[in-house]
Amino acid sequence: MTDALDPAAMREQYRTMELHPADLAPDPIAQFARWFKETAANPAIHEPNAMVVSTATPDGRPSSRTVLLKHYDEAGFVFFTNYGSRKGTELAANPHVALLFPWHPLARQVIVTGRAARTGREETAAYFRTRPHGSQLGAWASDQSRVIGSRAELLARYADLAARYPDGQEVPVPPEWGGFRVVPDTVEFWQGHENRLHDRLRYARAEDGSWSVERLCP
Repeated sequence: MTDALDPAAMREQYRTMELHPADLAPDPIAQFARWFKETAANPAIHEPNAMVVSTATPDGRPSSRTVLLKHYDEAGFVFFTNYGSRKGTELAANPHVALLFPWHPLARQVIVTGRAARTGREETAAYFRTRPHGSQLGAWASDQSRVIGSRAELLARYADLAARYPDGQEVPVPPEWGGFRVVPDTVEFWQGHENRLHDRLRYARAEDGSWSVERLCP
């Protein structure tokens, strides 16, 4: 390991504008919309809707993966997956979930905690129809998170489906595929600064549904 790169020596000083509570929108979704628009306009950020979704088993064993955000509004943040996948089965048993949007070129992060619930089938079908034909077939071909013998087997499944549903023919929505909506309890907006004196402003939802903002030490 003598030629290994030492990550402890990697440092960067973030030089950005300070983030004050007075700068924030009244609710976290409106604030997220502001930052998301700025992020999407930055050519240095690839797939601004990419987020890390963290789930856990009922006994607390965590797992994380990158998923694409497909919709957000006052009701929450929506992504789609195979319900039989690891995240799908973990959310069925334990709906507590965390989302992380890592927008490194802007020295920003957004961290969401909340509970996930399945979207309705109509909402799922409406989104499924917007997917490219190949992605629709891929949702059928992949038994997500399950062991498979080889890539050749996966490609053979896809080829069989492509023959059954040629381009231009409607592909039915897989019964085990659909959306999750994450209803937030907290939404933290993290802005990096020099000397690790970052701004961390977190919206917290009260029992009556209102939001308060609290500053966290970095």
